[in-house]
Amino acid sequence: MTPTDPYLWLEEVQSDRALNWARERNGQSQAVLEAVPGFAATKAKLLDVLNDKAQIPYVSRVGGYFENFWRDANHVRGIWRRTTLEEYRKPEPQWETLIDLDALAKAENENWVWAGATCLEPDYNRCLISLSRGGADARVVREYDLAKREFMKDGFTLPEAKSQVDWLDANTLLVGTDFGPGSMTKSGYARIIKVWQRGTPLSAATQLFAGAESDVSAFANVDHTPGFERVVVGRSTDFYNSENFLRQGDKLVRLDLPTDASISWRREWVFVELKSALKTPKNEFAPGSLLAIRWDALLRGERDFDVLFTPTATRSLAGKGMTRDHLLLNILDNVAGRLEEVSYANGTWVHRVVDAPFPGTLSAKGLHDASVPNDPYANHYWLNYADFLTPDSLYLGQVGSDKRELFKSRPKQYDATGMRVEQRFATSKDGTQIPYFVIWPQGTKPDGSNPTILYGYGGYQISLQPSYSGAYGNGWFKRGGVLVIANIRGGGEFGPVWHTSATKAHKQRSYDDFAAVAEDLIATKITSAPHLGIWGGSNGGLLVGAVMVQRPELFGAVLCSVPLLDMKRYHKLLAGNSWMAEYGDPDKAEEWAWISQYSPYQNVKAGVKYPKVLFTTSTRDDRVHPAHARKMAARMLEQGHQVLYYENIEGGHGGAADNTQRAELLALEFSFLWDTLKRN
Repeated sequence: MTPTDPYLWLEEVQSDRALNWARERNGQSQAVLEAVPGFAATKAKLLDVLNDKAQIPYVSRVGGYFENFWRDANHVRGIWRRTTLEEYRKPEPQWETLIDLDALAKAENENWVWAGATCLEPDYNRCLISLSRGGADARVVREYDLAKREFMKDGFTLPEAKSQVDWLDANTLLVGTDFGPGSMTKSGYARIIKVWQRGTPLSAATQLFAGAESDVSAFANVDHTPGFERVVVGRSTDFYNSENFLRQGDKLVRLDLPTDASISWRREWVFVELKSALKTPKNEFAPGSLLAIRWDALLRGERDFDVLFTPTATRSLAGKGMTRDHLLLNILDNVAGRLEEVSYANGTWVHRVVDAPFPGTLSAKGLHDASVPNDPYANHYWLNYADFLTPDSLYLGQVGSDKRELFKSRPKQYDATGMRVEQRFATSKDGTQIPYFVIWPQGTKPDGSNPTILYGYGGYQISLQPSYSGAYGNGWFKRGGVLVIANIRGGGEFGPVWHTSATKAHKQRSYDDFAAVAEDLIATKITSAPHLGIWGGSNGGLLVGAVMVQRPELFGAVLCSVPLLDMKRYHKLLAGNSWMAEYGDPDKAEEWAWISQYSPYQNVKAGVKYPKVLFTTSTRDDRVHPAHARKMAARMLEQGHQVLYYENIEGGHGGAADNTQRAELLALEFSFLWDTLKRN
């Protein structure tokens, strides 16, 4: 692509010309998709699913309360609310509303979308409320008095920006935001962390830490645990590398840890999750290992780490939770969840395998709140389980026991009678075995005619694990459609090596893996090319865009959501500069040499028969620029290809700002896929 590219004007996000172009495409595409038989009924059913009051209201503990943000038909934008644990046990708890976002949006004439709350320990009566216009990543921050249920007129307030903020004490914040020219990174995030005192203007805040303009961002974390108070600041030099500093008086002491490791802590312990191998004078630790060391030992320069988890060829660490005295390890075993408790006792770490539901997805989160004296739930945790056909169940567990209390269950949102799930493996171009899940509707047989969605992501070490979806159930399975989830390289299903084996110069492996799964689906007659559609969003949008232009003969439909597509300019658009650790720098000739081989915008051609494609994006997506989808659609239309396009004016990177918009978008997407892939 050269500066004379005729579609550069589509990068003008809110210009009349670009918006008029998008609205014209929207009208044409909506007319086509809303005419698909069953569209209205599907939309209505999906809205019922999203607004179902029987869904689990997941909570976070804040002192003596459990908070939840909730949307339904009566609360379109949502309510922030809280209750007690005893009330939460009831089928229909009594909730105390803290903020009604619908009422706030109406009163202020703003399209507010909830972006979270940060409340000050130990009383939690002062909160920093983050509000997004239309679902964008940039947000406004305002101080809220929880006791009075009102925003403080003279409280802390930050204008719209991609900010990060935390309480240092009742009258002091640590703030990273747009302080003016030079204060933001090229990726659009805060470069500087300042200390801001109550009653002073933001311009009077004093600098604590600064990163480089080329960094992704600067950050600050405040730990208020009594007896273990600490402040850690740092800089993310790229998407996977960070430098961390502990504030000690007026000094910042750098933590001597690998920059690509993820660190966390609990009281006296620091936990280090390795992305690459680490060699110390006494040991060598594999990528994907979880290590522990005491804070005082780390600051003395010691390197004697304890090993809490070591990966294998099939087992990786998917995440961890913490109670006051224990770690909870969420482990993936061939993409199925396991749970282990890890405790430090008598000078050593002790492991206990928890007897938990299998083989779906487990997630464990501790309930402990350090601000509560003699916390009765210090070593309790929430355990959530789901799989492709089993709705979520939320349990209250306690470390040391396999007994748990069922607190909440998600209702069955579709009839799964006769459905089945299997895990298969495809052989990629280089011989690597790629796992994938097949979810079969009742009565489906491998006869080559099944309408099938192949979904993938393949980036940023994000794993696609089994999950229950009322949207797929009502929008796809009940019609007889097959769903396939591909666990391709670039994801995190088998740890950091599975990820890094498909980054930068090796990104093509993700696309080879995805094509290999498609070929396997056709070879085994699960489906055939005219009935096979692919779906991906964000990095997954790049995935399906790249595979579409490389292997168009394999597919009948492509659904490309909030995608990256112009990889020559991705690093110049919004947050794109932060992703060069994943893809490379297209301004460097040697790196553009490999990026240019798969970049969809540069490789789509006239005269080639491509599958039908629907691009979806959002005007308010300030993470992945809507110009990626706009420019690709414009180029393909110019070349004479079959293209549909839908751009939601709100929604941010999620594509929709509320349940009504989400139902509308899903109905358009499922209608496109079914109408294109259905049996003749």
